[in-house]
Amino acid sequence: MTQAVSLEVLVPGVLAGTVLAEDDDEALLALFDDPAVRPATGAHVRAVMVASLDGAATGPDGRSGSLADAADHRVFGALRALADVVLVGAGTVRTEGYGDVQVPPRLRAARAARGRAERLEMAVVTATGAVPEAVLDAGAIVVTASGAPALAALRDRLGDDRLIVADPPGRDAGPAGRVDVAGAVRALAARGLTRIHAEGGPHLLQELLAVGAVDELCLTLAPQLVGGLARRPLVGGDPTPPGRGLAPLAGTTRLELLHLLRGGDTLLGRWRVA
Repeated sequence: MTQAVSLEVLVPGVLAGTVLAEDDDEALLALFDDPAVRPATGAHVRAVMVASLDGAATGPDGRSGSLADAADHRVFGALRALADVVLVGAGTVRTEGYGDVQVPPRLRAARAARGRAERLEMAVVTATGAVPEAVLDAGAIVVTASGAPALAALRDRLGDDRLIVADPPGRDAGPAGRVDVAGAVRALAARGLTRIHAEGGPHLLQELLAVGAVDELCLTLAPQLVGGLARRPLVGGDPTPPGRGLAPLAGTTRLELLHLLRGGDTLLGRWRVA
């Protein structure tokens, strides 16, 4: 449910000081509305993440949801209302307890007015094909590889309409093979799902950035300190010593700040990938 909270615009300067009242959904949606799709993919990929001030992508309970507050919930709901599909990794689905993805009721009319389908789709990325039953029951699209152990069972249950098989080009698609996330983005766009809302987790976000598939990043900075070896928004796998997780990105990814909002002590930024 979308929480009742006002938001103050800090950036850009032309809007600085503007307060978005708790019931002014149109003004909030207008800040994120209808970015252009990229011709190469036919899609626009908006990554959405939350982090503590010391860089943790999850709270002490191991879930990103424990970092979110009313301001984050309000913006998160608005971003879902503008999307065609939520793209999320199977690990995040399990950890965060995903079922069906819902657009807040108060935003459904605004979504319909923009020509979005009534149903917000969800696409789950899994190299093994293992997806929680609750997500399959909710009608999720599954994105996997041809070597996934559970592929045959998924095909029998979902049929080709709800299944995307995306293998990296020129690479072995055996049981340990990885999903081609760039191919997954193109396949979703080919189905008319061009506004892609990528909710992580950190492993999926890093893979999307590594292949240049992310167009913008919406990152909430929660006013919390977590400490320890918590995962960062771009770290895949468990927190481990250097050399044990995913390698860093090949080069620095430059971002351009489009706007910055404040809700209480929480900062919510939107950056375009340069």
